Amino acid sequence: MASCRYCKSVTLPGDKICYTCGRVIASNREGGYRLEQQFDEGSKESTFMMTKQPRAKGIVMTSSGREKNIFKRRKNRFRSVALVAFVAFVMLSPQAREAMLGEFSSIDEFIASATATYLPYQVESTYTVSKTSVVQPMSGYGAERIILPPTLYSNFGEDQHFVYENGDVEDNVVLQQTLKIEIVIGSQRYNIPTNGVPHKYYDGLGSSAPIVTNSGFKIWYPGLFDPSTMNSDEEKYYCNVANCVMVQPVFDGNRPAEYSFEATVNSLSYSWWDNSRVDNRVGGKEFGINVENSGTTNDYALRSSQIAQQFSNDQHFSDYGSYKIDGTASIIDEAAAQVSQRLPEGLSDNAYAFARATFDYLHEKVVYDKLAPTPARTGPECLAANKGDCDEQTNAFLSILRTKGIPGWYVFGLLTDYTFSDTGWEAHAWGYIQLPLSDEWCEDKGITLSSCFVNAQVDVVNNKWLLSTTTAYVDWVEEYESKNAENVFDYYRPSSPGYDRDRSYTTIGNVDNAQGGFQVKKYPEYF
Repeated sequence: MASCRYCKSVTLPGDKICYTCGRVIASNREGGYRLEQQFDEGSKESTFMMTKQPRAKGIVMTSSGREKNIFKRRKNRFRSVALVAFVAFVMLSPQAREAMLGEFSSIDEFIASATATYLPYQVESTYTVSKTSVVQPMSGYGAERIILPPTLYSNFGEDQHFVYENGDVEDNVVLQQTLKIEIVIGSQRYNIPTNGVPHKYYDGLGSSAPIVTNSGFKIWYPGLFDPSTMNSDEEKYYCNVANCVMVQPVFDGNRPAEYSFEATVNSLSYSWWDNSRVDNRVGGKEFGINVENSGTTNDYALRSSQIAQQFSNDQHFSDYGSYKIDGTASIIDEAAAQVSQRLPEGLSDNAYAFARATFDYLHEKVVYDKLAPTPARTGPECLAANKGDCDEQTNAFLSILRTKGIPGWYVFGLLTDYTFSDTGWEAHAWGYIQLPLSDEWCEDKGITLSSCFVNAQVDVVNNKWLLSTTTAYVDWVEEYESKNAENVFDYYRPSSPGYDRDRSYTTIGNVDNAQGGFQVKKYPEYF
């Protein structure tokens, strides 16, 4: 959610004024907002001004000077849409109503769908994103590690989507693939292997020397540091969490140094949700999960899920003296109890139902905070504040899931808008979760129970439930290291100590969106 930059009250996409303080926000396009919940630019006819004298709430002045009660207009519009939807439903034939309720679980869900806001996405996109670093002069050694984006598959962490009882496998679907990587310094471009192989090493550390540019910059891609075979004082010359390219700039006196990392990526939207709300052009539904074919929270132990053993500890990722994901806090227990109370009888141990109800619960209880503090709030702190940014709401979501043993872990990258605008990109964090499919569904498909899970993305802030979209560039997905998650700590610190750099992101050239777009509506799931 966004907020008014004057009084910080919550606003919705498309709002032209703040409905709390009455100030105009139509031109508010600050980069700190969640990019997929942008404001419209507005027009002279649809943009309102404050009245010349104080008036009651909702009274504004149009461009012609006429006073108008926008609260009344907004409420009446919603009521009208809801009434039209209800009347349309009633006027349908019994057969049509039955078919409609086959798609929606209740009349409430039908009306919610008719009145819901939505976000647009592309089915498939090929684009080039540039990460530009401007580095302030420094003395001594200084370099930045830039992670090479991974090839992302539909079943993260596994070689195949499913394994069948007869030995056959269901192949993974490629969701993100890097086509080309270049480092750009001035007018010079240097091609980098998309997987960082064959490696190049810093001076004297390997058989292949770094690239040295005309201006003296050094570029190398050395692979991960191995503490079992390398000296600790060499660690700074190697990647720390995943394959990367490293850049050591050269400064001209007191002038900053600048370089860009450009990645050309093909990305495919994909859903792990088997539901009629998913556009048929988006792949994945045939092997997706829902409340009917979900397994239980007991299935993780019964099937010896390795991911659950790694990512369902009560506490995870220690930073600044506290765990960001913390299922032991009393406020998390209280939230989990409230979520469970919302579930109908018979769904108390349904893994899908609890995870989805938690997703909807956070939409109701927590608003987006574009002025989130540093260090980031923990999951319990996010719930206590009733607000949080992308990291913090992910912390809260995964914390609540930990109370039921549902595993979840981090994914980091960039986020842009539907049009891939030049100024649309910003850093982003969201989550992966694992959900078991039911024994009956797995056996009917002939799938081994040990492989019968979905590993799916969830972005609470941007209403992406079990959904990967082309507008999310995945930089790195957390791999288990320990309960303290030292590699997550390292991800947030990619540069040498004292390395002062500003980072910006832009889209380079044209974007190919050949398959068109689809919409994702925002309203809760009704069980």
